[in-house]
Amino acid sequence: VSLSLCLSLSLCLSVALSLCLSVSLSLSLSLGWTAYPASGWEEVSGYDENLNTIRTYQVCNVFEPSQNNWLLTTFIDRRGAQRIYVEMRFTVRDCSSIPNVPGSCKETFNLYYYETDSVIATKGTAFWMEAPYLKVDTIAADESFSQVDFGGRLMKVNTEVRSFGPLSKNGFYLAFQDYGACMSLLSVRVFYKKCPSVVQNFAIFPETMTGAESTSLVIARGICIPNSEEVDVPIKLYCNGDGEWMVPIGSCTCKAGFETDNGNVCRVWEFDLC
Repeated sequence: VSLSLCLSLSLCLSVALSLCLSVSLSLSLSLGWTAYPASGWEEVSGYDENLNTIRTYQVCNVFEPSQNNWLLTTFIDRRGAQRIYVEMRFTVRDCSSIPNVPGSCKETFNLYYYETDSVIATKGTAFWMEAPYLKVDTIAADESFSQVDFGGRLMKVNTEVRSFGPLSKNGFYLAFQDYGACMSLLSVRVFYKKCPSVVQNFAIFPETMTGAESTSLVIARGICIPNSEEVDVPIKLYCNGDGEWMVPIGSCTCKAGFETDNGNVCRVWEFDLC
């Protein structure tokens, strides 16, 4: 199950194994994120690798030293998730392709998050020091583009995924820090993973959220399907960090007078008197 946060960070459901709050910069509407200072990140219309018009955030102050430009999303409700995944698609200009660029030019940026129980950051009151935020990682480009590439519309789009947790408050903000790159942020997809509801060994297991760590195993208790009873107890499955079920323990079986139908259904036993 995926939850996308599209432009307003509202949730929408799609068929998948991750619940996605996806922040897609793909429409012509303003995203309403907060940039500081005003000379840093800028929201503009641009093109993706398929030449579709999209809204992007870009920054390119490579000739000015000591850059510290912040871009802050709106508040994101975590919806009970303990671990969050962030997929970023972006382009970065190759510093060596910029004539007379100083040594302060970068091809990386930093990803941070700030966990909170309420909406606190607005255009008038935002935290712009690094202290309130927790750093997720420094994000580097696998591929960068030159002016020749850009002029010919040959975009080299990078996709990077990072995760963080455990989370315990109602939601969080994401922050992107530029400190001297020439880059565009094309899209941000924020999601979490869960194991889907499943019937196994004649038992029903509920949809289960993954744990706080990528290596976590979350126990889900099973309930015998109608017309069945426990054989081994306890009946449980483990949900791993990738949203996959594993390590089944215990099982149910059809009660007397009932028989298996299609593996996980118990129906009245039918017999021929002839």
